This record gives sequence, C-alpha cells and structure tokens, in this order.
Amino acid sequence: MKPTLLVLAAGMGSRYGGLKQMDPIGPSNETIIDYSIYDAIEAGFGKIVFVIRESFEQEFKALFNSKIAGRIEVEYVTQEIDKVPQNSKYNPEREKPWGTGHAILMAKNCINEPFAVINADDYYGAGAFKTMADFLATEATDEQNCMIGYNLKNTISENGYVSRGVCSTDKNGFLKEVNERTHIEQTKNGIAYKENEQWISLAADTTVSMNFWGFTPQLFNHLEAQFIAFLDERGEELKSEFYIPFVVSEIIKSEVTQFKVLKSDAQWFGVTYSEDKAKAVEAINNLIEKNVYPAKLWQN
Repeated sequence: MKPTLLVLAAGMGSRYGGLKQMDPIGPSNETIIDYSIYDAIEAGFGKIVFVIRESFEQEFKALFNSKIAGRIEVEYVTQEIDKVPQNSKYNPEREKPWGTGHAILMAKNCINEPFAVINADDYYGAGAFKTMADFLATEATDEQNCMIGYNLKNTISENGYVSRGVCSTDKNGFLKEVNERTHIEQTKNGIAYKENEQWISLAADTTVSMNFWGFTPQLFNHLEAQFIAFLDERGEELKSEFYIPFVVSEIIKSEVTQFKVLKSDAQWFGVTYSEDKAKAVEAINNLIEKNVYPAKLWQN
C-alpha cells in the first residue's frame, strides 16, 4: 500500500499578508505545494490529502484539481474552529485555528495507511520525500514513526522570525525531545530564540523539525485524546495552539512509539513573509537550471 501525503494548508498567512499557500513562485505559476506534490509523486506516494479552510475551499480546489487531476488520488478536509470533540468547550470569541495537531486530526476519517505530514508553505527537497516514502513503505510501524530533521542554519528566514521544533536525539538517532520555539531568528550574535523577553542562543547545526513527520494511523487516537485534554485546560484562551510537536513529545514520554530522525541537508525556503517570495522564486529557478524540475512542472 502506497503512503499518503497530508498537506497542512489551512493557515491564513497572518505574517505573509495573504493566502501564501496559493501564491505562485514557479515560472508557470507553480506554488510551493506544486513542487511538494511533484516530489511526492516521484517518490511513490499514492494519495494527497489537503487540510484547508471553508473560506477558500472552492478557490483552492479549482487551482489544484486542474493541475493534478489524474496524476494522484486527492481528498480534501477542512479545519474550522468549531470542529472539536463532542461536549468540548472553548471561547466563542476565538478567531485563530487550533494549530497543526488539530489540523492533522481533521484527516482521521480518510487516512488508513502510513502517512507523512508537511506544511503547505515550506519547501522540503526531493531527497527528503524519497527518504520519507522509503521509511513509510518499509520501516513504519505503530512502534516506530519518523521525522525528517533539518540543520537549523538551513531553515532561517532573512526577513523575520520563524517557528521551529528544536530536537534532541539519543545515541541511536531516535528523538528524545522536541520543543516548539515560536520565535527563532538570526541576530547579530548568531541564531537565537526569544522566550519571556530573553534571547537564548542555538547552535547553527541544531537539528530542527519542519513539521515533516511520518506516522501510522494510530496517531489519530493520540491526537484525539490529547486534544480533548488540551481543550479542557486551554480551550478558553483566544490564541492557544495545539502543536503536533506537543503531541509527539507526549507519545515519546509514554514510550509506546519511537521516532527515528532522518536527516536532510536540504536548504529550506518558504513564504513565511511576503519578502521571502523573491528568494523562493530564485531558489526554484536555480533548481530548474540544475534539471531538478522541468520549467513547466505539470506538462501534459
């Protein structure tokens, strides 16, 4: 059974200033998602599931169905604030989505095979998709999941702070801990993250998560249980988020599943900020010149 790729595309792009997941960067109006899908198909994935919002559902489907119809199976699910477990309570004034853990949970009813998770607005590299597909096809079990780890220095934006999961591993390359740092940037004294108004340095070669995870469907049971607990504790907050690294950390603590860290030396690029777009366009053009991608990605 071929693995599935789950694409988290419900973010509203508050720092970017628009629907960044639909903004073209390629010479034939390709988005970053297009390159991820292309890499996934080449690597052997058999289905794409998009997590989107109802507010741009029709526009999103029209854009991507026209490109990839007939190339790979596609499904869509929506992430909305009110899609919570029965009897759960939250602040009715909340406007912000519940985060990546909640987004993944939305796909519970349409994924029954090993699957990978990515962000819609990050470029991960063709090699990383091949590594992930091979793992999901040959090594993934309920006792062993995985994560693609990147060097921190390869994942920094020149235009502002980024959010990354800072990882520590054991001697066998399994994840011990992942801490979501929501404000990492290049400072005059090196790379650091900000916490409680304090700057804490990070080594340039620190392994970080870019939300490229490999799971089995058992994850959905963990997600559901932890999301219910999260809402009980923090559901009344207006901006609390249920991040997938939090879920993974709890799974690791419970010792039911190990997470193998598969390293990638790829250079990240993405569109966290509108100013990032020019660099993303340049990076894609360089990859086209190196024959990694055709100039027209979806040639008939």
